[in-house]
Amino acid sequence: MNNNIDKNKQLRDLYKEVMLPNYAPADFIPEKASGSSVWDKNNKKFIDFGGGIAVNSLGHSHPQLVSALSKQSQKLWHLSNYISNEPAIHLAKQLTDLTFADKVYFSNSGSEANEAAIKIARRYHHEKGNNRNEIIAFNNSFHGRSLLNISLGASHNHRKGFGPLPGGILHADYNSLSSVEELISDKTAAVIIELVQGEAGVVAAKQEFLLGVRDLCTQNGVLLIMDEVQSGVGRMGHLYGYMAFGIEPDILTSAKGLGGGIPIGATLIKNDIASSMDVGSHGSTFGGNPMACAVANKVIEIVSNPTFLQEVKKKEAFLVNKLEGVSKKYQAFREIRSSGLWIGCELNNNGEVNDLLDKCYKSGLIAVSAGTSTLRFAPALNISEDEILEGIKKLEKALST
Repeated sequence: MNNNIDKNKQLRDLYKEVMLPNYAPADFIPEKASGSSVWDKNNKKFIDFGGGIAVNSLGHSHPQLVSALSKQSQKLWHLSNYISNEPAIHLAKQLTDLTFADKVYFSNSGSEANEAAIKIARRYHHEKGNNRNEIIAFNNSFHGRSLLNISLGASHNHRKGFGPLPGGILHADYNSLSSVEELISDKTAAVIIELVQGEAGVVAAKQEFLLGVRDLCTQNGVLLIMDEVQSGVGRMGHLYGYMAFGIEPDILTSAKGLGGGIPIGATLIKNDIASSMDVGSHGSTFGGNPMACAVANKVIEIVSNPTFLQEVKKKEAFLVNKLEGVSKKYQAFREIRSSGLWIGCELNNNGEVNDLLDKCYKSGLIAVSAGTSTLRFAPALNISEDEILEGIKKLEKALST
């Protein structure tokens, strides 16, 4: 600490004075970061296992992303969607070449990508003359914090005090095909599903369940929307998670890791659905801006490499193995669940995750929580084994105090 002045505290005091109290951030303020290392205002080093909640897909200040951002910043920053731009066109081309999709709509976040997906699904049925507007979502899901998305998510805490909320949304039980069968009807426009419920503690969908949902949607003329805001862009060891299950969605949403830390969202759509959206039917002031798209182009170029994706799976196995050793030593976790470099460690003692999170911060480890009992990790996809080992040592320190 420089001259015994706690620079973190100075800024945290100012934070309380000027910021809306809807967050409860850690008591340190980062100053700089590189790769999976972060240093606070007092120059204390942290290992980042949180990844900005699965956003920093290539870590902090990745040189190729910095270069892409710097080059684009000297050419064009913003144009609006009255005028297109080359980075957006190239990014859409990359995404359509690499996925099921034919068309892409760009926005700024996962919430916006999901809003667009629901609007597109309802508009598609309207244009076909179908009286379908109901959306089936799932209990314990998370799709964002807009009014529509908290309606999809069904969390009481997220909904409290924000009503009335948008209607036409029903909720099935995750991994229960019969509960979907009970709700689906000739009023159903779409089913929206996460391949892994991250906020619920990294709970993955079962193969037979997803296959059944896909079949139900096809048989009933219902669109299948996959929310891959968190599971996409290499997080599960595939460019997009659906690729692991042998099925395709009709609409897919992407964000978080897509920009490697720069805000961007994308909604991917098949041609026959996209044709229902005519000029003026939807829009975004900043969506598809050159800066974000230039960085996202480089992210996709790096992450889509098969060798890179294979390394993600190897690092998953390495990290889970180390976590299992730690859990055995400290009797820490009831269960460890993983889907690529997306890991949920369910504590033996419910309700203590925030206490453990604070201990992690004190030991120099950045993580995030899921619910009240799960410690969640979503580190950079290119994190090194040495950085993983350093983070594990800090986790051990947190568990031993």
